[in-house]
Amino acid sequence: MAGRLLTVAGRQLSQHSGSGAPLLLRQMFEPKSCTYTYLLGDRESREAILIDPVLETAARDAKLVEELGLRLLYAVNTHCHADHITGSGVLRSLLPGCQSVISRLSGAQADLHIEDGDSIHFGRFALETRASPGHTPGCVTFVLNDHSMAFTGDALLIRGCGRTDFQQGCAKTLYHSVHEKIFTLPGDCLIYPAHDYHGLTVSTVEEERTLNPRLTLSCEEFVKVMDNLNLPKPQQIDFAVPANLRCGIQTAPS
Repeated sequence: MAGRLLTVAGRQLSQHSGSGAPLLLRQMFEPKSCTYTYLLGDRESREAILIDPVLETAARDAKLVEELGLRLLYAVNTHCHADHITGSGVLRSLLPGCQSVISRLSGAQADLHIEDGDSIHFGRFALETRASPGHTPGCVTFVLNDHSMAFTGDALLIRGCGRTDFQQGCAKTLYHSVHEKIFTLPGDCLIYPAHDYHGLTVSTVEEERTLNPRLTLSCEEFVKVMDNLNLPKPQQIDFAVPANLRCGIQTAPS
């Protein structure tokens, strides 16, 4: 990969942060799939990224980027979604220069593939990639370089977690991912999930460590709960997953 997208795992990132660093953050919502899309930007360099864009709201997101005078570098997906089609492909057309990004382990196409330990840079900021499989094998959590916030995708939701009964999900793997890759962050680190179905917008590591009704269980108890959820099949999975395997490559439907 070219440019400043990736850094070697373990590289010090403090040069990109600081108490006065001008981070711009916007949280947007798509109601059909209850998906949160996050816009992060550096107010000085005007460089920005989008996390988990949705096809139906891609035009909205592009308009906001332009209104705020930002230059979108990357449209990033936390995993290959089953409940909506990603908007990264359309954003590449609406905002020339934008590149799609997803984990290599997702099996999906994209302009750029990331792995555990890689960092995505925008201006003075960076997001560290932490592999957090279990919901799917290619799930990742993005952690801001000062560890003040984490974008957990479907791995960790507010008082919940992603299901593990399709797309090669594994409850035991998810349990260890959350405990080892997310719950080891500072307690006041803000948790921004990919979805919420109850109107909540943000949590913290400490809240989820102590209050999450599933992930405060033992691993054995957690697996039993996840294996007996008996949830309905996601309504969009049959066309969302094939489209998202072409992540950032597909064009908008006519």
